[in-house]
Amino acid sequence: MIRFVLKIAALLIAGILVYNYFFGTNEEQESSRKVFGQIRGVVTSVGQLVQSEKDKFDAGKYDAALEKLGGAYKAIRSQAQHVDDKVIRRLDELEGRKAELEQELDQIEAADQKVADMPKSKKKPSEAELEQAEKQIRRKAELFRELQSLLRDSDALLQEAGKEK
Repeated sequence: MIRFVLKIAALLIAGILVYNYFFGTNEEQESSRKVFGQIRGVVTSVGQLVQSEKDKFDAGKYDAALEKLGGAYKAIRSQAQHVDDKVIRRLDELEGRKAELEQELDQIEAADQKVADMPKSKKKPSEAELEQAEKQIRRKAELFRELQSLLRDSDALLQEAGKEK
């Protein structure tokens, strides 16, 4: 229901802007031009943000963090005789979360590659293509949040393991 109301509101606003752009007074036309210019700026900024995140993703930003975690986990395991079972259980749980994140990362990279392999045409992207791109962005953002959480939990585990030595 809320989504429907927001769509109607967006259509009304767009309709008013288009009407003012073509049929409004000089002041209304100027105001509409300014709004369209700002919208163009927002779209450009969002596009640059998405490209920046994609570049970071392609550069292995997440892969490097997961590799560092793997090294830290190995170091804790090698010192396992000095830590209690609680730390080992938490380490097992964190390694499981890391494996899930790696699997999700692989799926995201495969979907990105699938999109990159699609033939580029001059036409405007379809609604389905835009939804898929939006879904990929949300998946990457969620992966990043989960990775941050895993890093915090891993740091806490490392500190706890360091205290028990």
